[in-house]
Amino acid sequence: MNKFISLLNASIAKLAVILSLSLGSAYAQADELKDISQMADQGQTAAAIDKLNAYINNNPKNAQALFMKGVMLAEQGRRDEAIKVFTDVTEKFPNLPEPYNNLAVLYADQGQFDKARKSLETAIKTHPSYATAHENLGDIYARMASEAYDKALQLDTSNTRAQGKLSLIKDLFGTGNKTTVAAKEPAKAVADAKKSDSVSKKAVSEVANSATTSSTPAKSAEEELSAAVNSWAQAWSAKDLDRYFASYGASFQPAKGQSRKAWEEQRKERINKPSKISVSLSKINISVADSNNARVRFKQSYRADGKPIHTTKTLIMKKEGDNWYIQQENASN
Repeated sequence: MNKFISLLNASIAKLAVILSLSLGSAYAQADELKDISQMADQGQTAAAIDKLNAYINNNPKNAQALFMKGVMLAEQGRRDEAIKVFTDVTEKFPNLPEPYNNLAVLYADQGQFDKARKSLETAIKTHPSYATAHENLGDIYARMASEAYDKALQLDTSNTRAQGKLSLIKDLFGTGNKTTVAAKEPAKAVADAKKSDSVSKKAVSEVANSATTSSTPAKSAEEELSAAVNSWAQAWSAKDLDRYFASYGASFQPAKGQSRKAWEEQRKERINKPSKISVSLSKINISVADSNNARVRFKQSYRADGKPIHTTKTLIMKKEGDNWYIQQENASN
């Protein structure tokens, strides 16, 4: 039973943020937005968001720019910020169905299935022929149903009707769901759909590589945490700022009451200053509190154009969707 539920969670999580926004000629894509999208495709996501924020300050009612920002934030794991942006888009452009769909995806990723359902129903109301919203709504109903049947079985393990219905849902998800892929810029029209597919090749690859399927055994929490922490260290060593900052959750709390923005600027300066950085971890100890919270403690060896500095570090980790993110970072000698 638990194994099936975990597979179903993965299927729901694969409802990727979509961007098939057909805004028409009135919202034709500006050259500046194309440049920003290209920056993000090249891995310069943090810089792309900074540039996009400046663009939005000068064009606060540009739906295309706001939508791009929401997608970029979602891809970085900054889900609360992405929800805020997509909510703003729905308020300013209530007749567009895609922002409601994206909100539903983010709500589902947080386990807020009733909010997801309402968002999808609104998307369908604004655009009844929007097939993606219909498909995603079916997935949400299936997830909600599975939780209800599972609760029924907990209360009465002999309930064969609930067992049968749960098996039907299991069979449904076992056939594999279609995954709607994220993109960083809206398609100009339905006729350009094939072109937008090529723009999204990177996103397709990322989803295909990270998605859990019924044929791939699910990793344990310890394996996922170890991979997340090592990826963070590797990004730091490679001076890959986008991947480094993406390792930190939306609710990350910098030490000493420092703001997130000030902390990021300080980290950029310190990481960019040395010509070479080497970060290695050893004696990694993982303590999992529950399915969404954990603590990782390890010995860290840091070298930047000089002698190595050895510290003991503790990371407080939180799982958001399918990934683990750093919420707190504490170091001691």
